[in-house]
Amino acid sequence: MDRRQFLAASGVGAAAVLAGCTGSMTDDERAATGSDDEITVATSGEVEAEPEEATVDVGVEASGASADEVTDELAAGAEQLRETFDELGIPDENVEEGQYRVRPVSGREGEVEEIRGSHSFEVTVDDIDQVGEVIDTTVAAGADDVGRVNFTVREETREELRKDAIDEALENADEEAGHVASNRGVTITGTKSVSTSDVRVHTVSHRTNYEVAMEADDDSPSTEIDADPVSVSASVTVTYGFTDS
Repeated sequence: MDRRQFLAASGVGAAAVLAGCTGSMTDDERAATGSDDEITVATSGEVEAEPEEATVDVGVEASGASADEVTDELAAGAEQLRETFDELGIPDENVEEGQYRVRPVSGREGEVEEIRGSHSFEVTVDDIDQVGEVIDTTVAAGADDVGRVNFTVREETREELRKDAIDEALENADEEAGHVASNRGVTITGTKSVSTSDVRVHTVSHRTNYEVAMEADDDSPSTEIDADPVSVSASVTVTYGFTDS
Protein backbone atom coordinates (compact mmCIF):
# COMPACT_ATOMS: atom_id res chain seq x y z
CA MET A 1 0.00 0.00 0.00
CA ASP A 2 1.42 3.34 -1.03
CA ARG A 3 0.82 5.67 1.85
CA ARG A 4 2.82 7.82 4.24
CA GLN A 5 2.87 7.19 7.94
CA PHE A 6 4.96 8.85 10.63
CA LEU A 7 5.44 7.16 14.00
CA ALA A 8 6.76 9.16 16.96
CA ALA A 9 7.40 7.99 20.50
CA SER A 10 7.93 10.46 23.32
CA GLY A 11 7.09 11.30 26.91
CA VAL A 12 8.42 9.82 30.15
CA GLY A 13 11.08 7.24 29.41
CA ALA A 14 10.83 7.56 25.60
CA ALA A 15 13.75 8.71 23.52
CA ALA A 16 13.17 7.66 19.90
CA VAL A 17 11.36 9.31 17.00
CA LEU A 18 10.84 7.39 13.76
CA ALA A 19 9.60 9.21 10.65
CA GLY A 20 9.11 7.64 7.24
CA CYS A 21 7.85 9.01 4.00
CA THR A 22 6.82 7.35 0.73
CA GLY A 23 5.34 8.95 -2.36
CA SER A 24 2.13 10.88 -1.74
CA MET A 25 -1.24 9.88 -3.18
CA THR A 26 -3.73 11.93 -5.10
CA ASP A 27 -7.19 12.48 -3.60
CA ASP A 28 -8.64 10.00 -6.14
CA GLU A 29 -6.07 7.36 -5.16
CA ARG A 30 -6.86 7.81 -1.46
CA ALA A 31 -10.58 7.46 -2.13
CA ALA A 32 -9.99 4.31 -4.18
CA THR A 33 -7.78 2.59 -1.59
CA GLY A 34 -9.51 3.87 1.57
CA SER A 35 -6.11 5.08 2.78
CA ASP A 36 -5.23 8.34 4.50
CA ASP A 37 -1.94 9.95 5.34
CA GLU A 38 -1.37 9.52 9.06
CA ILE A 39 0.92 10.48 11.92
CA THR A 40 0.79 8.16 14.94
CA VAL A 41 2.24 9.39 18.22
CA ALA A 42 2.73 7.48 21.48
CA THR A 43 3.29 9.69 24.54
CA SER A 44 2.83 9.69 28.30
CA GLY A 45 1.90 12.23 30.96
CA GLU A 46 2.37 12.42 34.70
CA VAL A 47 0.84 14.58 37.44
CA GLU A 48 1.48 14.79 41.18
CA ALA A 49 -0.51 15.51 44.33
CA GLU A 50 0.18 15.60 48.04
CA PRO A 51 -0.79 12.34 49.80
CA GLU A 52 -4.16 12.33 51.57
CA GLU A 53 -4.14 9.03 53.45
CA ALA A 54 -1.83 6.23 54.47
CA THR A 55 -1.92 2.53 55.26
CA VAL A 56 0.17 1.18 58.10
CA ASP A 57 0.91 -2.51 58.66
CA VAL A 58 1.17 -3.40 62.34
CA GLY A 59 1.01 -6.71 64.14
CA VAL A 60 1.89 -8.85 67.12
CA GLU A 61 4.13 -11.88 67.33
CA ALA A 62 4.35 -14.72 69.84
CA SER A 63 6.35 -17.87 70.52
CA GLY A 64 5.93 -20.71 72.97
CA ALA A 65 6.05 -24.41 73.62
CA SER A 66 2.52 -25.13 72.40
CA ALA A 67 0.10 -23.88 69.79
CA ASP A 68 -2.48 -23.07 72.48
CA GLU A 69 0.00 -20.89 74.30
CA VAL A 70 0.89 -18.99 71.14
CA THR A 71 -2.70 -18.52 69.94
CA ASP A 72 -3.74 -17.23 73.37
CA GLU A 73 -0.88 -14.71 73.37
CA LEU A 74 -1.72 -13.60 69.83
CA ALA A 75 -5.40 -13.19 70.73
CA ALA A 76 -4.51 -11.01 73.72
CA GLY A 77 -2.10 -8.90 71.68
CA ALA A 78 -4.58 -8.46 68.84
CA GLU A 79 -7.32 -7.40 71.26
CA GLN A 80 -4.98 -4.82 72.77
CA LEU A 81 -4.26 -3.42 69.30
CA ARG A 82 -7.96 -3.22 68.46
CA GLU A 83 -8.58 -1.25 71.65
CA THR A 84 -5.70 1.04 70.73
CA PHE A 85 -7.19 1.64 67.28
CA ASP A 86 -10.44 2.66 68.96
CA GLU A 87 -8.59 5.02 71.28
CA LEU A 88 -6.89 6.61 68.28
CA GLY A 89 -10.28 7.22 66.68
CA ILE A 90 -9.67 4.86 63.77
CA PRO A 91 -13.06 3.52 62.53
CA ASP A 92 -13.57 -0.23 62.24
CA GLU A 93 -13.88 -0.04 58.45
CA ASN A 94 -10.33 1.33 58.31
CA VAL A 95 -8.90 -1.76 60.03
CA GLU A 96 -8.44 -4.88 57.94
CA GLU A 97 -7.27 -8.25 59.17
CA GLY A 98 -3.91 -9.15 57.73
CA GLN A 99 -1.98 -12.38 57.95
CA TYR A 100 -2.61 -14.81 60.80
CA ARG A 101 -0.04 -17.57 61.07
CA VAL A 102 0.96 -20.21 63.62
CA ARG A 103 3.74 -22.62 62.68
CA PRO A 104 6.22 -25.03 64.27
CA VAL A 105 9.94 -24.27 64.14
CA SER A 106 12.17 -27.33 63.81
CA GLY A 107 15.78 -27.74 64.87
CA ARG A 108 18.63 -29.47 63.09
CA GLU A 109 17.40 -32.90 64.11
CA GLY A 110 13.96 -32.22 62.76
CA GLU A 111 12.36 -31.95 66.16
CA VAL A 112 9.97 -29.11 66.91
CA GLU A 113 11.78 -26.57 69.08
CA GLU A 114 8.99 -24.06 69.50
CA ILE A 115 5.79 -22.68 68.03
CA ARG A 116 5.79 -19.20 66.50
CA GLY A 117 2.88 -17.09 65.41
CA SER A 118 1.95 -13.67 64.05
CA HIS A 119 -1.21 -11.64 63.58
CA SER A 120 -1.15 -8.45 61.51
CA PHE A 121 -3.52 -5.61 60.63
CA GLU A 122 -3.61 -3.08 57.81
CA VAL A 123 -4.74 0.26 59.18
CA THR A 124 -5.89 3.12 56.94
CA VAL A 125 -5.11 6.51 58.46
CA ASP A 126 -7.24 9.30 57.00
CA ASP A 127 -5.05 12.07 58.43
CA ILE A 128 -1.44 11.60 57.32
CA ASP A 129 -0.26 13.86 60.16
CA GLN A 130 -1.47 11.10 62.52
CA VAL A 131 0.76 8.37 61.05
CA GLY A 132 3.59 8.94 63.52
CA GLU A 133 1.17 8.87 66.45
CA VAL A 134 -0.37 5.62 65.19
CA ILE A 135 3.06 3.99 64.99
CA ASP A 136 4.21 5.18 68.42
CA THR A 137 0.93 4.34 70.14
CA THR A 138 0.60 0.84 68.68
CA VAL A 139 4.21 0.04 69.55
CA ALA A 140 3.58 1.23 73.11
CA ALA A 141 0.47 -1.00 73.16
CA GLY A 142 2.52 -4.09 72.34
CA ALA A 143 2.91 -4.19 68.55
CA ASP A 144 5.92 -6.37 67.73
CA ASP A 145 6.00 -5.63 64.03
CA VAL A 146 5.54 -2.38 62.12
CA GLY A 147 5.89 -2.77 58.37
CA ARG A 148 5.84 -0.32 55.51
CA VAL A 149 3.75 2.82 55.45
CA ASN A 150 2.13 3.49 52.07
CA PHE A 151 0.96 7.00 51.27
CA THR A 152 -1.68 7.50 48.59
CA VAL A 153 -4.69 9.64 47.65
CA ARG A 154 -8.41 9.07 48.06
CA GLU A 155 -10.41 7.45 45.30
CA GLU A 156 -12.10 10.65 44.14
CA THR A 157 -8.73 12.40 43.92
CA ARG A 158 -7.28 9.43 42.10
CA GLU A 159 -9.96 9.74 39.40
CA GLU A 160 -9.24 13.45 38.98
CA LEU A 161 -5.50 12.81 38.72
CA ARG A 162 -6.13 10.05 36.19
CA LYS A 163 -7.95 12.50 33.94
CA ASP A 164 -5.24 15.12 34.44
CA ALA A 165 -2.53 12.60 33.53
CA ILE A 166 -4.41 11.68 30.33
CA ASP A 167 -4.83 15.38 29.51
CA GLU A 168 -1.08 15.86 29.99
CA ALA A 169 -0.33 12.89 27.73
CA LEU A 170 -2.68 14.22 25.04
CA GLU A 171 -1.05 17.65 25.16
CA ASN A 172 2.32 15.97 24.73
CA ALA A 173 0.92 14.00 21.79
CA ASP A 174 -0.35 17.18 20.10
CA GLU A 175 3.03 18.85 20.56
CA GLU A 176 4.94 15.82 19.28
CA ALA A 177 2.69 15.37 16.26
CA GLY A 178 2.98 19.08 15.47
CA HIS A 179 6.75 18.81 15.57
CA VAL A 180 6.80 15.80 13.23
CA ALA A 181 4.37 17.48 10.84
CA SER A 182 6.43 20.66 10.77
CA ASN A 183 9.60 18.67 10.18
CA ARG A 184 8.05 16.91 7.18
CA GLY A 185 6.29 19.98 5.77
CA VAL A 186 2.73 18.69 6.19
CA THR A 187 -0.39 19.99 7.97
CA ILE A 188 -2.38 18.02 10.55
CA THR A 189 -6.08 17.91 9.68
CA GLY A 190 -7.51 16.28 12.80
CA THR A 191 -7.51 13.30 15.15
CA LYS A 192 -8.43 9.92 13.69
CA SER A 193 -8.09 7.65 16.74
CA VAL A 194 -7.03 7.73 20.40
CA SER A 195 -6.26 4.92 22.83
CA THR A 196 -5.12 5.09 26.46
CA SER A 197 -3.10 2.55 28.39
CA ASP A 198 -0.96 1.98 31.44
CA VAL A 199 -2.74 4.41 33.76
CA ARG A 200 -1.01 3.95 37.11
CA VAL A 201 -1.05 5.43 40.60
CA HIS A 202 2.45 5.46 42.10
CA THR A 203 2.11 5.35 45.87
CA VAL A 204 4.93 6.38 48.22
CA SER A 205 6.29 3.75 50.60
CA HIS A 206 8.39 4.17 53.72
CA ARG A 207 10.00 1.57 55.93
CA THR A 208 9.56 2.63 59.55
CA ASN A 209 12.45 2.62 62.01
CA TYR A 210 10.89 0.05 64.30
CA GLU A 211 13.89 -0.23 66.61
CA VAL A 212 13.84 3.51 67.34
CA ALA A 213 10.11 3.40 68.05
CA MET A 214 10.58 0.48 70.44
CA GLU A 215 13.32 2.25 72.38
CA ALA A 216 11.58 5.63 72.51
CA ASP A 217 10.48 6.92 75.92
CA ASP A 218 7.84 9.45 76.86
CA ASP A 219 10.30 12.33 76.44
CA SER A 220 11.35 11.25 72.96
CA PRO A 221 9.92 13.05 69.93
CA SER A 222 7.21 11.17 68.10
CA THR A 223 7.89 9.30 64.90
CA GLU A 224 7.72 11.61 61.88
CA ILE A 225 7.53 10.56 58.23
CA ASP A 226 7.75 13.10 55.43
CA ALA A 227 6.00 11.68 52.39
CA ASP A 228 6.85 12.64 48.84
CA PRO A 229 4.02 13.51 46.43
CA VAL A 230 1.91 10.71 44.96
CA SER A 231 2.07 10.55 41.15
CA VAL A 232 -0.30 9.26 38.49
CA SER A 233 0.89 8.47 34.97
CA ALA A 234 -0.92 7.61 31.75
CA SER A 235 0.06 6.67 28.21
CA VAL A 236 -1.82 7.48 25.02
CA THR A 237 -1.49 6.61 21.36
CA VAL A 238 -3.00 9.15 18.97
CA THR A 239 -3.33 8.90 15.21
CA TYR A 240 -3.69 12.17 13.26
CA GLY A 241 -4.60 12.75 9.63
CA PHE A 242 -2.51 15.15 7.60
CA THR A 243 -2.26 16.76 4.16
CA ASP A 244 0.56 18.36 2.23
CA SER A 245 1.12 21.94 3.31
